[in-house]
Amino acid sequence: MKDTFINKNAVLGNNICIGNGVTIEEDVVIGNNTRIGNHVTILNGSRIGENCEIHSNAVLGGIPQDLKYKGEYTLLEIGDNNIIREFVTINKGTISKGKTCIGNSNLIMSNAHIGHDCIIGNNCIIGFSVGMAGEVTVEDWVNISGLTAIHQFSIIGEHAMISGLSRVVKDVPPFVVVAHEPLRFAGLNTVGLKRRGFDSQKIDELRSIYRILFQEKRNTKFALEIINEEFVKTAERDKILNFIRRSKRGIIKGFDI
Repeated sequence: MKDTFINKNAVLGNNICIGNGVTIEEDVVIGNNTRIGNHVTILNGSRIGENCEIHSNAVLGGIPQDLKYKGEYTLLEIGDNNIIREFVTINKGTISKGKTCIGNSNLIMSNAHIGHDCIIGNNCIIGFSVGMAGEVTVEDWVNISGLTAIHQFSIIGEHAMISGLSRVVKDVPPFVVVAHEPLRFAGLNTVGLKRRGFDSQKIDELRSIYRILFQEKRNTKFALEIINEEFVKTAERDKILNFIRRSKRGIIKGFDI
């Protein structure tokens, strides 16, 4: 491990593989069976789970790029079975949330940046050079294609897919594909939903809900009332309704027709 520095107070699990030129600071915990590539930097406040792959030149737990950060004690928490590719940067939290959280079984591709206080769920794919500002929330099973920029405080709903080169400035509801500029609804994420076990009846339900919301040119409030009254109560229906009702930034637009 040439030119590698591991602080004696760092807590390392069993069977960890560490490459050359790695820096691991004092207040770091790393779980079993995690592999750390060459020239990775893991800074104070980082907590990394088991069976992760961290590739060359990634920087984890960096100081937030936020002027309100005044050196308070905060964390970066990364779960198990994550793949973090080359040159990824993930900042720790600020006083706002106290930590940045990455769930389990995510793939974060090379050159992506995840800002302070972000919350990433499980089984997400964060594409090449995605730029994620502070306090973004990404729910489970989201696929964000390369070179996408996401505005601070935005929320991406579960099972959503965002096309490459997108500019996300509004919340993206669950189960949809979004594309174009400005970003708007482009259909249901049918392929992803089928891969995850959604049957044809459930997909038809979701398609009908989003037809009312995005394709019939209705006021959003009125569309939600129709969905609430005309559709049988299901977990997916309620996720859509609750997501939109809670949105503070507002949601993306419907079809431009």
